[in-house]
Amino acid sequence: MPPKRPRFGSLQFWPRKRAQKFLPRVNWDVISNSKNVSSTEGNGLLGAIVYKVGMISASVKDETANSMTKGKKIVVPATVLEVPPMGVYSVRFYNKGIPVKDVVVSTDKELKRYVKVAKSPKTLDSEVPAEYDNIHLLVYSKVSKIGLKKTPDMIEVGIKGDDKLALAKQYVSRDITIKDVLNTGLFDARGLTKGKGLVGPVKRFGLTLKGHKSEKGVRRPGSLAPWHPARVTFRTPMAGQMGMFTRIQRNLKTLFVGNISENNVNPKAGFSNYGLVSGDYILVQGSVPGPQKRQLVLSTSSRPTKKLAVRKFTFLEVAQ
Repeated sequence: MPPKRPRFGSLQFWPRKRAQKFLPRVNWDVISNSKNVSSTEGNGLLGAIVYKVGMISASVKDETANSMTKGKKIVVPATVLEVPPMGVYSVRFYNKGIPVKDVVVSTDKELKRYVKVAKSPKTLDSEVPAEYDNIHLLVYSKVSKIGLKKTPDMIEVGIKGDDKLALAKQYVSRDITIKDVLNTGLFDARGLTKGKGLVGPVKRFGLTLKGHKSEKGVRRPGSLAPWHPARVTFRTPMAGQMGMFTRIQRNLKTLFVGNISENNVNPKAGFSNYGLVSGDYILVQGSVPGPQKRQLVLSTSSRPTKKLAVRKFTFLEVAQ
C-alpha cells in the first residue's frame, strides 16, 4: 500500500473564497518600522501599483560575491511589470493608528467619473490637523496613459522619511514614477491568483483518486465525517471556489528598473494577452501571482533574506 499522508491545502488560507477586491490592503506601518528598511536607504514611497505583462528569459551577468557563476552570463526566468504614472488623490493623517483627517488634493477630471474630487486645489499647510504622528497617501494609477484600460486603481501607500509632510507636498504636485519608490533591491508583490471557478476536491486539495470500482465516486473523499459528532467540519476537503485568492510573493529580486526607451524587452508581436509595453517597467526575477493585465501592489520587502539580499545581477538582454 502507498504511504498515507494528510490531504493538501493549507488551513491557514481559509475560507477559500473569492477576494473582495483586486488590490489587497497592506500594513504599511509594519514595513516602515521594519529593521530591514533602514533610514540609510533613503526616503520615498513604500509601494506602487503595477500591472503584470508576462514572463521572459533574461540574460544577466552574475556579479554576486563568492558565486560559482560570478562574472558569467546566465539565464534566469523574469517577470515584466509595467508601472504607469501615479497621482495623489488625498493625503491621510493618522494619530495613534486612527485616521483623523483626509485631505482631497486631486482635481483630475478623468478621476471625477469614479470618485469625488476637489473643486479647487487645496494647500496642505492650511489643512494640517493639530495632532498627527503619521501620513499615508491615497494614490491612483493613470493607467489610461499606457492604453491598458480606462478605470484607474486606487490604494493607500505609506511613506518612509523623517519629514513626511514635505515628501507628501512633493508628490502632490507631480506624477509619481517607479523611481520614487524606496528601492532596496527586493520587493514583495501582493495580488490575486488566477480564477478557476468551481472545482472538485481532487484539484482543490490534492486528494488521491480512489479505485475504479468505488461505488460512490472516484474523485471525492472516502468519508465526509463520522456518525458522531453528526456534522461535517470545515476541515473536510470538498468542492468549492478555486483561485482569485490573495497571495504574497516575497523577496522578488530586481533586475532592471527603467523605461522601454532605455531597454526594449518587447517581442516583435507583443506579449501574449497584453500587447506592447509603452512606458516605465520593472523586471523582477521569478514569477508573480495572477494572469496578464492583473493589477498588483509592489511594496518594499518587509522580511528580506540575507541569501537573496547579497545577490547582484546586471541585466544584459532578453534571451532568445
